[in-house]
Amino acid sequence: MARIKPQTLLLQSKKKKGPTRISVTTILLCNLVVVLIVLFLFATYRHWSPRPVNQTEDGLPYQEGGDLLTDAKKSDIPGYAVLNTSKGPITVELYKEGSPEIVDEFIDLCQKGHFNGMPFHRVIKNYVIQGGGPQRVGGTEDWTLREKHYSQLDKSMKHEAFMLGTSKAKHDKEGFELFITTAPIPDLNEKLIVFGRVIKGEDVVQDIEEVDTDEHYRPKSDIGIINVVLKQKV
Repeated sequence: MARIKPQTLLLQSKKKKGPTRISVTTILLCNLVVVLIVLFLFATYRHWSPRPVNQTEDGLPYQEGGDLLTDAKKSDIPGYAVLNTSKGPITVELYKEGSPEIVDEFIDLCQKGHFNGMPFHRVIKNYVIQGGGPQRVGGTEDWTLREKHYSQLDKSMKHEAFMLGTSKAKHDKEGFELFITTAPIPDLNEKLIVFGRVIKGEDVVQDIEEVDTDEHYRPKSDIGIINVVLKQKV
């Protein structure tokens, strides 16, 4: 076997290629691609993740520059209540803007089941039906306007038929009274705070109005609210 000369081995070793070096440009391009991928994934996450809505359940836009958290809380307040009675359901729209404190109190009592099983203990035809509060004889006839508990709500909405209201007289939550007018009664504006109106179930109100009562306007048969269901929309 022929021997390879040292000079030949040296020339062959010089011809062998060394390890390939990665250029700085290639490294920068790779880093740029990685950054772009991360930004794309972040943008996709932001796009599809839940975001605060900029309108209420009713489709009304919030006030520009307002507190988004506050607006979200306002939109979470139920705007309607369904009074399921022994005569059928009565749907009322709540005046969240006009009577906020009364609506908050009403909603709180509904959530606690305060109105479940509450009877309509006074029914006066072409006037009003009443549930809750004192059930003494003559209670409707001798309403007395005492110290106003809700001074900021002095200007009540005009009373018409099928309006939902409560007494302005100071009371605790256990004595919260419900009144549904069955005819326009302007003089009640001095005694009641309107915080809603019947938008569905007027015929049910009229059926309740037609029940037989005694001389003190107390229904001779049991009639009242079974429960109340709060809703955002109807």
